[in-house]
Amino acid sequence: MASKFLNKLDGWPSAVIGIAVLLAMVGYGFYAYRGLEAERARILSELEESRAANYGLLRIVREREETINAFQGQIDSIGSVVGTLEKLAKTDEELLKKYSKVYFLNENYTPLVLAGIEEQYLLSGSKNFMIHAQVWSRLRSLLDTARADGHNLLVASAYRSFDTQSSLKSAYTVTYGSGANRFSADQGYSEHQLGTAVDFTTEKLGANFSAFGSDPAYKWLLENAHRYGFILSYPPNNSYYKFEAWHWRYVGVSLATNLHDDGKYFYDLDQREIDRYLVKLFD
Repeated sequence: MASKFLNKLDGWPSAVIGIAVLLAMVGYGFYAYRGLEAERARILSELEESRAANYGLLRIVREREETINAFQGQIDSIGSVVGTLEKLAKTDEELLKKYSKVYFLNENYTPLVLAGIEEQYLLSGSKNFMIHAQVWSRLRSLLDTARADGHNLLVASAYRSFDTQSSLKSAYTVTYGSGANRFSADQGYSEHQLGTAVDFTTEKLGANFSAFGSDPAYKWLLENAHRYGFILSYPPNNSYYKFEAWHWRYVGVSLATNLHDDGKYFYDLDQREIDRYLVKLFD
């Protein structure tokens, strides 16, 4: 049978055979193409599903990152607040109170730690030679810089206890009567009891404090003391005591600088405004 069929094909034109073969190839190619299209569609579908899934995961990751960042910001903020509160808890709030005839310090109050002022910085014969320990380094820097600028500043008096101030006021009262109230605080109202106030003089002036306002050293203090955290407590025409060019108090660099730059004095400010600087007192 096969030989008969082949014999019959031998009689067919070669063109017909070529067309048949071509059609068969086209049919197979179409079939294969359909298969590839189906496979391509399947792959694209899987890619799309994967892309959607990845997008969902990416969105979740970003949301988690935003949540973490928000928590980190809150944690940092809480840490800052805790640090500030801890700093305030360790800082004596009395050190920025307005004591001149305003607030009262009882007889038991003393600074937490006092340091001795070195003899080279003291007026000869000075009896009150202690200063708040955290103020001493700043006071020493002020004195050294003043000397480098040609002003031999000396400390005539610094920390005074409640009892010392009481004795001093009594002695002034005996000599000056009620006039002593113009320049000497009652015990419990003196800035000296805080350990952060000093009375300056020079080697030339000695105990002649009334002349200090005319000395170049006073002008130097007006221009530079704030850099070390010191302010003039009782300027001309203040409401508390007569002008005391020699009496300076440590209130911290931040507050002293702002007062200097604004042309204001410590007792010009409300106590609430002053209290904001307590956390920066020893910065």
